[in-house]
Amino acid sequence: MGYKVAVVGATGNVGREMLAILDERKFPADEVVALASRRSVGVEVSYGDKTLKCKALEHYDFSDVDICLMSAGGEVSKEWSPKIGQQGAVVIDNSSAWRMDPDVPLIVPEVNAAAAAGFTKKNIIANPNCSTAQLVVALKPLHDHAKIKRVVVSTYQSVSGAGKDAMDELFSQTKAVYTNDELVNKKFPKRIAFNLIPQIDVFMEDGFTKEEWKMVVETKKILDPKIKLTATCVRVPVFVSHSESVNIEFENPITADEAREILRKAPGCLVIDKHEPGGYVTPYEAAGEDATYISRIREDATVENGLVLWCVSDNLRKGAALNAIQIAEALINRKLITAKKQAA
Repeated sequence: MGYKVAVVGATGNVGREMLAILDERKFPADEVVALASRRSVGVEVSYGDKTLKCKALEHYDFSDVDICLMSAGGEVSKEWSPKIGQQGAVVIDNSSAWRMDPDVPLIVPEVNAAAAAGFTKKNIIANPNCSTAQLVVALKPLHDHAKIKRVVVSTYQSVSGAGKDAMDELFSQTKAVYTNDELVNKKFPKRIAFNLIPQIDVFMEDGFTKEEWKMVVETKKILDPKIKLTATCVRVPVFVSHSESVNIEFENPITADEAREILRKAPGCLVIDKHEPGGYVTPYEAAGEDATYISRIREDATVENGLVLWCVSDNLRKGAALNAIQIAEALINRKLITAKKQAA
């Protein structure tokens, strides 16, 4: 018997990606339901070679749903995830609404899959921020080997992280530059075409942005509360894939060669690191791929036991949709859930 899966927010960038990945990975679903807000009722979305018509979240009965993949934003999740969880479905939520709730596991399967067992308190599991997800996939095997003390990360985040409107804005502004039309900023505080914006999310009292704060607290919750981390998050004119420049200080010695060897064997990592022009991965090449790509691994002589690396990943996949589905797979593989039909 397969599982019944509901995808909430099925018309959005991540919702559509979730449907595509469920099909790609041959997820053991007997039935997949596409749900969205009332204004999207009847909108058609693709699930493999099938077409699903979106139904309204407000009127849906979740009593026979096993897994709900939630990608409809924080406010919707705050209202609906507990209600859906109370009906016995496990909600895997992609927003920031539940990440720091002590009763909700925050999971990246390659890093802390065992912690998923804690979902039973609220029937909710949180997906981390897209920039955190790829970072911890790269840090975990190195931390196991040489114990990380401190991380300094600068991100180069694609516009798809801000949704479809943001992608449209980059496209229309780029076109406007070439046709000498007026550039309109709606989604971003400054123009994004041929530019960089050193602000993602709102500013906090200490001058960091919420995106930067998320990376700090989520890395501590997923990987190790003792790790010190500071981040600078930058939006760049790239459609898909986030890139990160990562400086790591360890307690114990580790060489660049050792790090390469460790990361080559690590789940979810792909090392492409040749010391020649083009011997590294760019966001363009990572788009549509599942791996977290790691390049430019080198020793940092300015600190004891320091390394620097470059990591790139498709933020719609590993940063969101793929990670959520990997969590669902972990629940099944670890026998933490059984299909309601089967149980009946």
